[in-house]
Amino acid sequence: MTTRTRILTGITTTGTPHLGNYAGAIRPAILASRDSNVDSFYFLADYHALIKCDDPLRIQRSRLEIAATWLAGGLDVDRVTFYRQSDIPEIPELTWLLTCVAAKGLLNRAHAYKASVDKNVETGEDPDAGITMGLYSYPVLMAADILMFNAHKVPVGRDQIQHVEMARDIGQRFNHLFGQGKEFFTMPEALIEESVATLPGLDGRKMSKSYDNTIPLFSSAKDMKDAISRIVTDSRAPGEAKDPDNSHLFTLFQAFATPAQSDEFRSELLQGLGWGEAKNRLFQLLDSELGESRERYHQLIERPADLEDMLQVGARKARSVATPFLQELREAVGLRSFVAQTQVAATTKKKAAKAARFVSFREDDGSFRFRLLAADGEQLLLSRNFADGKTAGQVTKQLQAGQPLDVRSEDLSFSVWLEGECVGDSPAFADSAARDSAIDALRVALTPVQE
Repeated sequence: MTTRTRILTGITTTGTPHLGNYAGAIRPAILASRDSNVDSFYFLADYHALIKCDDPLRIQRSRLEIAATWLAGGLDVDRVTFYRQSDIPEIPELTWLLTCVAAKGLLNRAHAYKASVDKNVETGEDPDAGITMGLYSYPVLMAADILMFNAHKVPVGRDQIQHVEMARDIGQRFNHLFGQGKEFFTMPEALIEESVATLPGLDGRKMSKSYDNTIPLFSSAKDMKDAISRIVTDSRAPGEAKDPDNSHLFTLFQAFATPAQSDEFRSELLQGLGWGEAKNRLFQLLDSELGESRERYHQLIERPADLEDMLQVGARKARSVATPFLQELREAVGLRSFVAQTQVAATTKKKAAKAARFVSFREDDGSFRFRLLAADGEQLLLSRNFADGKTAGQVTKQLQAGQPLDVRSEDLSFSVWLEGECVGDSPAFADSAARDSAIDALRVALTPVQE
């Protein structure tokens, strides 16, 4: 089976997206999510926002605006997993499990914490003045975001590379302490997109809210036009040749134009196109490129219930991965059910070996499948179709290898996944209690016998 690369991106909900955010992060991420070889997870990092902002209304508004921006920009929620961090209760629980293994010395070296301490020292303040445990523990929460979904790659700016490296360190420590030969966590890699555009703002510096030089993304066309009119240009009059390579207005145009459009605009600037008309051309291009998305954005903003429904669907998708995985981690550290522990202890080694059995068979179309039957003959799992018996056999071996089981519940049934692919489904049960009992029986059946 081929494993799709899982890419995870978090968006902190403390502000309103602008043109630079769109070109530099949102647009390339949405385009990347359409790759069939990529399994994309995008989340609104609203727990992270609490570290930076203590204005509840701003955080609430930002969550709404950022969710609407991604969806208006073309994010396909059926193709990706799009969720709010705060809708996944497994995230803060995993954060605590990781906090208990994270070295204080590691967190002492975090850039954001060190910068805050250094600033306090420079101004004669107590080194820890104004520093919360949220800021100090930020890297552990980020590690939980990444490790919960075993992301292979995490797109970040260069200033965030350290946090991905810290997630690796913490994940390795947990694997070493509790894995007993198992690797619970995939080691993530930072993905640095060197080609991603960093757009200039109105004054030529990097477009940023902190510089107050941004161009609005999905506000009204009039607001966008007004912002573009304030772009700083040189004093060359209409008819005088302009230098496109030193014009941040041209840089902005180029980020949204086709090569042919850019070539034509460059030629006109060299031939003396006036700055006023050049700004109008930029507005027309952006209005054409973003007008449809802007309309969709405002429809979403006006119908927050639709956004809520989509995010709840995303939360269920995310939790179908997070809930069973966290259960494995809880068991690994010793937070186990007394009942399940008693049942397992009461089962002899021989009985455990005989408790369940795999039955392989061949379908009329030539494909191979298997059933997992409980000791009483009840079917716990029916596999998907495999092209050959060897592949089916490899899957049964993987299931019996003692690795953490990825079991995903849906209504009154469940499915079992390996390496991001569904390999088998349960029958439909009478109620959720019967389904959950069958999942427990499945876990016990696939627990290797300890010699």
